[in-house]
Amino acid sequence: MAFPKLSLPNFEYRIKKEKNRAFIFDSIRRKYVFLTPEEWVRQHFLNFLLEKKFPASHLAVEKVLIYNGLSKRTDIVAYGQDLKPYLLVECKNASIPIAEAHLAQAAMYNYELKAPYLVLTNGLQTFSAKIDHTNRTFELLTDFPSYPF
Repeated sequence: MAFPKLSLPNFEYRIKKEKNRAFIFDSIRRKYVFLTPEEWVRQHFLNFLLEKKFPASHLAVEKVLIYNGLSKRTDIVAYGQDLKPYLLVECKNASIPIAEAHLAQAAMYNYELKAPYLVLTNGLQTFSAKIDHTNRTFELLTDFPSYPF
């Protein structure tokens, strides 16, 4: 299975194969996970966050939350020093262009989390937004939000 080169930093990933299936090591969950096109993007974005000095101990992958009585999973949540959600990342397969529906999905997840920053990425394009929960608005950012030390 060949995966595309992404517009994210390269890193030394570990892949293993079992019974014709590929798995990639997730350093945050500390285990090998099934390698899908979306997982390829997620692992590259986790590495990007680590390079941006987001502490590994403040990153959560596939965090479960309840929305309208349904169980949903976020791709990545970064927590600030106060341990409140700071950044929500929604990852998509690199072959899927980022669309308004993806923003709606991430906003739905963020309705519960109330993170001040929202990121959408397919590994080729990445969009960051600052969320104003009080006024229910957002502002697209030109720079990626830094970790709040």
